[in-house]
Amino acid sequence: MTGSVLPEAVRVRRADPATLTAAGELTAAAYAADGFVGDDYVETLRDAATRDREAEVWVATDAVGSVLGCVTYCPPGSPWREVAADDSEGEFRMLAVATTARHRGVARLLVQHCLERSRALGQHRLVLCSERRMAAAHRLYVRLGFVRLPERDWAPAPGVDLLAYSVDLR
Repeated sequence: MTGSVLPEAVRVRRADPATLTAAGELTAAAYAADGFVGDDYVETLRDAATRDREAEVWVATDAVGSVLGCVTYCPPGSPWREVAADDSEGEFRMLAVATTARHRGVARLLVQHCLERSRALGQHRLVLCSERRMAAAHRLYVRLGFVRLPERDWAPAPGVDLLAYSVDLR
């Protein structure tokens, strides 16, 4: 669906108990729709409540409160951090946008929120890793100033190649 939602109509906020289930289902559905999830990872994607206890789940909602997208921000000390070298680096993962809300700036707003969150924590860099085949996400990251960080690429499982990206916040 090509939407006409204006950026002002979309609000990014911390997920609450009422939106965590929707955020988890949205994440699993978005990854599945693009062919980026196997049976062993889908439950991890659905479990936004655990991610929010151990990290921070942020949602983008429309004017009526429907969840359009979400992201997991991994602050220092979070077990969800995968590529951050130390506490001076912020990290996010599991950026997902509902298929019906794509191409409306929702992903950009969520990434911009992660940039602001890292700056608020006094971090000098924001990092992430993304599956090699996620070309649309890679284009967004580059447009927002992220550069490849190939020395931190890794594979959590056979056939799952993750590319690292970073942006300097100074």
